[in-house]
Amino acid sequence: MAMLINFIAFQVGWFSSVIGAAKQMPWLGPVVLLVVLAIHMKQARRPQFELGLIVACGIIGLFFDSLLVAVGWVSYPSGQFSAFLAPYWIVTMWMLFGTTLNLSMGWLKGRPILAAAFGAIGGPASYIAGQKLGGIIFLDYYAALLALSIGWAISMPILLALSTRLDGISDELVTQEISE
Repeated sequence: MAMLINFIAFQVGWFSSVIGAAKQMPWLGPVVLLVVLAIHMKQARRPQFELGLIVACGIIGLFFDSLLVAVGWVSYPSGQFSAFLAPYWIVTMWMLFGTTLNLSMGWLKGRPILAAAFGAIGGPASYIAGQKLGGIIFLDYYAALLALSIGWAISMPILLALSTRLDGISDELVTQEISE
């Protein structure tokens, strides 16, 4: 049941983020993220690990999407503090994605080749859907798709390895406690 809730919560958050940005309401996705985080943290056995994972995903997303913006391959209609940085709503969307890594995306753990293939296809597909809904603009379509495919192919195995180390959901404690 937790995986189904996680999957649905992610979908609600994703659509809220993209449609909110397209309709000049970039705050909508981050507000939904707060609700999703509250639900997610209640499920976590070790919330500090899950929160670490989610924050790490946000930092990785800020770097990755800001790079796409800075080189001029994509732009966003709303929510940017700077013309060279990714908008805050896409960073919170990466954080939202982080909530799936130990639940609904957990089936990819320990399968780095499959995770890379999933990232190479699923990452760009998500951005294409975001473009069709008006949340992102491809300024250089093919360069952006190639960068997204390569970036997500690299990111997925890394994010899943990170989620294994910072698994606050499962019963098994993978990461050693600092106090040890």
